[in-house]
Amino acid sequence: MTVALITGANSGIGRSAAVDLAAKGWTVYGSMRSLEKGEKLAAMCAEAGVKVHPVVCDVTDTASVDRAVAEVIAAAGHIDVLINNAGIGGNGVCEEASLDDYMEVMDVNLYGVIRGVQAVLPHMRERGSGCIINVSSIAGVIAALAQSPYVASKWALEGLTEGLAQEVVSHGIRVVMIEPGIVKTAIMAKNTDAPNATGAYDRAYQRMFNFYATGLATPGQPLEVAEVIYEAATAENPKLRYTCGWGGEELVAGKAAMSDEDWVALGAIEDDAEYAVKFKELFGLELVS
Repeated sequence: MTVALITGANSGIGRSAAVDLAAKGWTVYGSMRSLEKGEKLAAMCAEAGVKVHPVVCDVTDTASVDRAVAEVIAAAGHIDVLINNAGIGGNGVCEEASLDDYMEVMDVNLYGVIRGVQAVLPHMRERGSGCIINVSSIAGVIAALAQSPYVASKWALEGLTEGLAQEVVSHGIRVVMIEPGIVKTAIMAKNTDAPNATGAYDRAYQRMFNFYATGLATPGQPLEVAEVIYEAATAENPKLRYTCGWGGEELVAGKAAMSDEDWVALGAIEDDAEYAVKFKELFGLELVS
């Protein structure tokens, strides 16, 4: 029986993945900061006729993460798959985002992953097997405008994951990352602030919101990401990166094909209509105005 621990299982991608993996016969433990946050997860489980075991875990608290991992191992005997899914957004251009903004986002999106990895790796190494799945973002591949704290956290996560994959492969441990594009989750509804304290970055904030408005017209769904997570954990020949959700494949391909100079030049375009034309040329995505 495959045993999985998923962080941030009370909403969005984590909740959908927890239910989906349980429906596939896995023993699933879903972590959340408090059990009161698990009502929707419990309702989805009841509807699907499956069981997900709730676990209290705050990924910003090392002791809490250690306790959660120990609790799952004590109950299930082992952990086969750790899915580091918990995450938060973070809007703001570099000039206007405070260091506190950066630290808050890093504490969840990067350090939270590190805490989980460090808690579970000794157990996986001892068993000589395991899988660690880090849920990143398309913002870990392309520096999404006016989201500097979020982008910084996801780019750091990409580097961490690349290095980790090499570090543990000889111990029989698989490491992969998921890079969703725009997916319909609660993080989108929560992530609507635009500091714009100086008024100097109106264009950047507006283009960021236009990008998300375009994606949210036909977004990816959490279940789509859940299926990719299952594929990543079970593929005979796994990849390091898996992309899904609205715009994921197009943005990855477009960024790989363009030069650094092309990327900087895109930001220099002042006219929004001209920007949209160039964006479509580069990425094959038509932005709403």
